[in-house]
Amino acid sequence: MPAPIQRFSLPSRLVAMAVLCMGVGATTVQPLWAAAPVASAPDPLAFSTTQPDQLPPLAPIRGVHGMAVSAQRLASEAGAHILAQGGNAADAAVAMGYALAVVYPAAGNLGGGGFMLLRPPGKQQSVFLDFREKAPAAATPTMFLDEHGNVLPDQSVIGWKAVAIPGTVAGLEEVHKRWGKLPRQAVLAPAIRLAREGFVLETGDVALLNTSTEAFRKDPYARAIFLRPDGSPLQVGDKLVQKDLARSLEQIARHGADAFYKGPIAHAIVDASRKKGGILTLADFAHYAPRELPPLTCHYRGLEVETAPPPSAGGVALCEMLNILGGYNMQTLGLHTAPALQREIEAMRHAYSDRRDLGDPAFVPNPSQHLLDTTYAAEIRAHIPTDHAVPSTSLKAGDSSAEKPETTQFSVMDKNGFAISTTYTLNGWFGAKVIGGNTGIFMNDEMDDFSIKPGAPNMFGIPGSTANAIAPGKTPLSSMTPTILSRNGKPVMVIGSPGGSRIPTIVLSVILGVVDYGLDIQQAIDLPRLHEQWMPDAVEIESGAVSSSVEHTLEHEGYHFAPHAPWGIPEGILAGSPRLTDQTTGAPPYFGGYDRRHPGGAAIGE
Repeated sequence: MPAPIQRFSLPSRLVAMAVLCMGVGATTVQPLWAAAPVASAPDPLAFSTTQPDQLPPLAPIRGVHGMAVSAQRLASEAGAHILAQGGNAADAAVAMGYALAVVYPAAGNLGGGGFMLLRPPGKQQSVFLDFREKAPAAATPTMFLDEHGNVLPDQSVIGWKAVAIPGTVAGLEEVHKRWGKLPRQAVLAPAIRLAREGFVLETGDVALLNTSTEAFRKDPYARAIFLRPDGSPLQVGDKLVQKDLARSLEQIARHGADAFYKGPIAHAIVDASRKKGGILTLADFAHYAPRELPPLTCHYRGLEVETAPPPSAGGVALCEMLNILGGYNMQTLGLHTAPALQREIEAMRHAYSDRRDLGDPAFVPNPSQHLLDTTYAAEIRAHIPTDHAVPSTSLKAGDSSAEKPETTQFSVMDKNGFAISTTYTLNGWFGAKVIGGNTGIFMNDEMDDFSIKPGAPNMFGIPGSTANAIAPGKTPLSSMTPTILSRNGKPVMVIGSPGGSRIPTIVLSVILGVVDYGLDIQQAIDLPRLHEQWMPDAVEIESGAVSSSVEHTLEHEGYHFAPHAPWGIPEGILAGSPRLTDQTTGAPPYFGGYDRRHPGGAAIGE
C-alpha cells in the first residue's frame, strides 16, 4: 500500500467541526508529490479555493447508520436529519436536492435539472433517472444565429431565451413517490425552514454570490433578494431570507410536481419568460416528464461500476478510461509516477476523442456498446506508446462541448445500503441570471449545452457535434457522471462531481485513488488532479499533481502541461471501512469525504 498523503491548513473551525462529526482523529502522513507553486488559470469554479496540496490532514467522516455529503453543510445536515427521522436514502436525497436550492442557489436548483443514479437495497435493479432540462417546443437549430449564420453573443447564456424546460422538481418528486418513506411535507420541511427563516452567510456562500453581483443588479427579483437595500453585495454574517422561494416550496409540499408544472409556479415562470423574449410555454411545462434509463455498466478490478448513460457522455468516457487502464497494473506503476500518469493521460485522450457521436438517445443512435467493449480497449492499449505522447491531431476529430463546470453533486447512503449519487445543475452559476417572477427560482441557461452551430468550433476550438444540435424536446449532451461501485451485489462507493467536461476525469481520479492506490475516500478526493480532453492537447494540472521530476520526464516524451486553478467538487462515500482495501462486505459503518478546495461543504454521518 502506498504511503498516505500530506495535507496542510484549513480554518480550525472546519477541522473542529469535522472531528466532532467523525469521532475519530487524523493521522500524520507523508507527501507523495512535490508541492511546487504554480500559476492559476482563470476558472469559473475558482470562486474561493484552497490549493489541493495545502489541505490539512482529515480522516473521513464516520457514520453508523448512514451518510450525507454535499457542497453545502446545511444541505448535508438536512439529509442527515431526514435519515435520523427514519427516512431512507431517497427521502434524504430529495431533502438535500430541495435544500441545496435554498443554501447553494448558484447551482442547487428548482429551475434546472440533472441525473440521479439509485441502487436500492437487496436484489432490486439500479435505476438511472434523467431529469435533465429539455429544449422548448419552439426551439430551433438556428435560434442563436443571426441572418448570416453567425452566433449571437450571450444569447444562449444570459436571459430568458437561454432557458430550457426545468426537470428538477419532476425528478425529485418521482424519486420520492417511488422510493420515499416519509411524507412529502416532512422531506421538504428543512428547505422550507431555511428559505423562510433564512441562514447566516459564511465565507463560501458569499464567495459564490459575488460571482454574479452585476447580474443580480439587472434582475429586479434577484436584486431584492441577493443584494443589500443599497445595492451592495451581501457579506459574511448577513442572513439570506428567501420568502418567495419558501412559498414555492410550500406549494410543492402541498401539491407535488403539479404545483410546479401545472399550477401557479408554471404560470409565473412562463409569464416572466414571455415578457422578456423567452419561448417557454405552459404546454412545455405540462408535457415535461423525467425518464428512466438503464445505467451504463462496466467493471474495474472486480468491482461493478454503474454510471450515467447518454445523454451523458460522462459515463461512456469514464468506463472507456477504466477499461483501458484495467489492462495495466496501476498500483505497481505507482501513484502519479511518470509511467502511471502517461497511461492515464492517453486513456483520457482516447476517451475524449471518442465522445464525438454521443447525444440524446431519443434523437440519435449512440455507439456506447462499441466504445465500452473491452476488446476495443485492448486495441487502444496496443497502440498506446509508453515512451512518447500520442498527437491529439492523429485521432479522429471528436466533440468536447463547452459545458459549464458550475454544477453540484450530492451523495447519500442509508442504514440498509440504499445508495444514491446525484448531479444536478443550472449550467452556469445562477443559470441564465434571471428569476421566474415572484417564485424565487433561478432559471437555467441549459440551451447553451447544445451545439449552437454544429460543425463550427466552440470557445475551445473544438467542432460542435451535429448529434448535439438543438431540437424541440431534446436533452443536451452532458458530462455529469453520478457513479456507484459495488462488490458482490452490495454498493461500496458513491461518487460524483461538478466540473463540466472535466467531470469524468475527476471521478476517474477518485476511483483510481481508492481502488488502485489504497487511499481513503477523503485522501482520494483531496488528491491533486490532472485532465486531458483530446483538444486542446495540453494536460491541465492542479498544484502538486505532478512533481518536477515527473513533469520533466513527461515533457521529454512530448507532453505539455498547463497549470490550472483547482477544479471540481466531488462528494463521496465508502461503505464498510475508510479504505476499500480494508473491507469486503460493504456493510456499515459509512465514511464520507467532501472536497475542501472550496469552503462550505460537509460530510455528515447519522
